[in-house]
Amino acid sequence: MWGLIPAAGIGSRIQPLAFSKELLPVGGRYDGKTERPRAVSEYLVDRMVLAGAKKLCFIISPGKSDIVEYYGGSVNGAQICYAVQPEPLGLCDSLFRAVPLIHPDEEVLIGLPDTVWFPEDGLCRLPSGGLSFLCFPVARPELFDAVVADKDGTVREIQVKQEGATSHWIWGAFKLTGAIMRELYELWLTREPRDPYMGTLVNEWLARGGKAQAVRAGESYVDVGTLNGYREAIQLLGTRPSRGPVTMQDEEGAAPPAPH
Repeated sequence: MWGLIPAAGIGSRIQPLAFSKELLPVGGRYDGKTERPRAVSEYLVDRMVLAGAKKLCFIISPGKSDIVEYYGGSVNGAQICYAVQPEPLGLCDSLFRAVPLIHPDEEVLIGLPDTVWFPEDGLCRLPSGGLSFLCFPVARPELFDAVVADKDGTVREIQVKQEGATSHWIWGAFKLTGAIMRELYELWLTREPRDPYMGTLVNEWLARGGKAQAVRAGESYVDVGTLNGYREAIQLLGTRPSRGPVTMQDEEGAAPPAPH
């Protein structure tokens, strides 16, 4: 199983920083007996590994070598590779950089590395063999991608940052097969202008007969891409127990440095 982590964004809402926003310290982790700052993207990495991802791909911009330095070549038994998005052309363009790596029969997990959400096993609750969205209730769905679904979870529409959104459930991560990812990619290539947002592309795919499932298993979701979101994440983590050791190693076996 793959985990795709789109990390090419410039993070303009929380700049200036001296490092990539995905390495923003949020909460802590234990390195042996020592507690160290925890990069915000580690929360997503942990959740993907917990759900069974053995291969992770960070999609980064050319200037984000600090992410490579931080994570190196493996984390918690999962191997890591990197793809480069030369220009910031949106989430679809970012994710589809990984298409050549993925076999149609493989399962793929996708999440956003500047978010913190619970439950930790949320990705484990997504079914295999199709396209499913892990959904979270929020107070202001117009700031996110709201998922409109029937009572049985059948997705009808993704409302992308839409004022007056008719659902307060948003997607925070999703799972799909390599075959469906290829279908979405090939559809995206036919679209002019090409979709920057996954939600609008999925809407067209649904209109052409595709099926997707909303899994309303999310409890809490925070976008750490703003200063207010950062404060909310710290508050949220203060109500949760700290996790145990997290081990990251590069090819030579050296633990990566914390962001500074």
